[in-house]
Amino acid sequence: MSDIILYGFPGSSYTWSARLICAEKGVSHDLEGVELGSEAHRRLHPFCKIPVMKHGDLVLHETAAICRYIDEQFDGPALQPADPAARALMDQWNSSIVDYYYDCCIRRIVIQRLLVPQRGGTPDEAMIAEAVPQAKHALSITNDALTEAPYLVGDAPSIADFLLTPIVFYSKQVGEAAETVDGLDGLEDWLGRMQARPSFAATAPEW
Repeated sequence: MSDIILYGFPGSSYTWSARLICAEKGVSHDLEGVELGSEAHRRLHPFCKIPVMKHGDLVLHETAAICRYIDEQFDGPALQPADPAARALMDQWNSSIVDYYYDCCIRRIVIQRLLVPQRGGTPDEAMIAEAVPQAKHALSITNDALTEAPYLVGDAPSIADFLLTPIVFYSKQVGEAAETVDGLDGLEDWLGRMQARPSFAATAPEW
């Protein structure tokens, strides 16, 4: 029997982040799909987002909260700094990734380029064009941090790195990468280190 259940889809960047944390901690999980927006989904998450985690009687949503819970509840390498200042910096990155990176990089570029055509739609070119400079700005900030340290908070990966990994990886898969990611050497070197981790191969969605 698996340790936890995650409700979501393998290709979802946030679901992938939660799965990366599970793999890093050695926590087994079942990944179960959910009909988005259904009543069953609403019972799990009042705003009908993914992922949702179930551990015993606990049902928990919001990816950063899920990741922190898994890190603190289960044995395995710590994925949060022990130092309060460093932990606060991690939380700052977590919040920034959710508030500033996901929207411009994933929702307005990657989803438009990859998911919309798969569903028979036409990408919103105006939306993409508006998002590109915002994504470039956000990723440049990350690149600056990663030229000074191998990970977002010091010498070891933390939850923030695993929240960011799917976003940067997906951003590399679209043509806009030439304007947003390519040439950011610190960021690209960091992505190489994250992709080399066993947790990446164990959880990467099939294309």
